[in-house]
Amino acid sequence: MLFRQLFDHASSTYTYLVADPETREAALIDAVREQIDRDTGLLAELDLKLVYALETHVHADHVTASGLLRERLGARTVLSAAAGAGCPDILVEDGQVLELGALRIEARHTPGHTDGDVTYVVRDGDDALAFTGDTMLIRGCGRTDFQQGDAERLYDSVHRQIFSLPDETPIYPGHDYRGFTSTTVGEEKKLNRRLGGGTSKARFVQIMRDLKLAHPKQIDVAVPANLRCGLPSERPQGVVEVSEEWVREHANEVRLVDVREPAELQGELGAMPGAELVPLDTLPGGLDAPTDAQIVVFCRSGGRSARAAQALADAGFTHVVSMGGGMARWNELGFPVIRAAEPQAAAEGACG
Repeated sequence: MLFRQLFDHASSTYTYLVADPETREAALIDAVREQIDRDTGLLAELDLKLVYALETHVHADHVTASGLLRERLGARTVLSAAAGAGCPDILVEDGQVLELGALRIEARHTPGHTDGDVTYVVRDGDDALAFTGDTMLIRGCGRTDFQQGDAERLYDSVHRQIFSLPDETPIYPGHDYRGFTSTTVGEEKKLNRRLGGGTSKARFVQIMRDLKLAHPKQIDVAVPANLRCGLPSERPQGVVEVSEEWVREHANEVRLVDVREPAELQGELGAMPGAELVPLDTLPGGLDAPTDAQIVVFCRSGGRSARAAQALADAGFTHVVSMGGGMARWNELGFPVIRAAEPQAAAEGACG
């Protein structure tokens, strides 16, 4: 297993990269929006393909990068089905397993800090790593005084879902504020000041009740944003955006639909090879396609394509995504473009 531990100093958040060294498929756990360039740069340097952007819970102290990772790299966003968010591609249940090359990622529901906390146990053969988010910290645990917090549930989650792992299992938490990087199940059973050493549930509930902690500074911004996978609120609900890199890689597998006006194909941005022109104001009736077709809509910069995707979804199309950066971003990346001398070739061509 390829593994990296990354750190955001502003929020003391750990982000984790795990990957299969053979297939080069990768997952990021608890990515931070402000660190997206660092993380995508590392993926590129290591020649990894990001498959999953996993969240251990709906964070209150930072905004996730998961939605942006979906847009830029085509990753699938993952969050607990109990989290109450409508944005993820995959809502995992307790015990559900995701495959990442030869790696297996098991989701263990560990509520108590929030309703939707998940501990991910990543297995590579007989080896395993546990990523506990805020449920279990090094010699501590996440708070239980807001955002569906419940000390009794957290106690049960730790003892049933984390302390049941083999003692030698490494634990990697969502945060650390004292400079520690990891621990083990056996260490925490013995040394955790709140949950270890045979502490009873009643005693733990009293410990958590007596804590006097400041309100998280970012909660009013972070929680609403993270329920949208970190994406701005003005995006139409339910619209999935993919990156230009993803579109180029999968162009032969989908139907490419340009929703700009005809004159724009002759402008400075040109037209995308293999795309068909169906202006936004003609949708959904102007698109002759089965409702289960795999469709990518795009425009100049993403605004009209988001509305187009929503219109098609409302009309019953089940597999529509928007290319978020549009032809402006496509041109910035230097991807193939048909210029004004051949506008009809792009407008009339269809792919898939």
